[in-house]
Amino acid sequence: MPQGDKSSYTDKQKRQAAHIEAGYKQRGLRTKTAEARAWATVNKLTGGGKQSGSGRKKS
Repeated sequence: MPQGDKSSYTDKQKRQAAHIEAGYKQRGLRTKTAEARAWATVNKLTGGGKQSGSGRKKS
């Protein structure tokens, strides 16, 4: 999987990133910066893309 590929993310994570990105754009950030910050936020909140097996978080 090449760097920047978002195929390993769930639909919910993609929706979250889009919503967060829209908020950053509304604040006046450039598109690339807003996208990068949005995905960084999603990664922090959810622990990254889909995880299966023993790598999955237990809550």
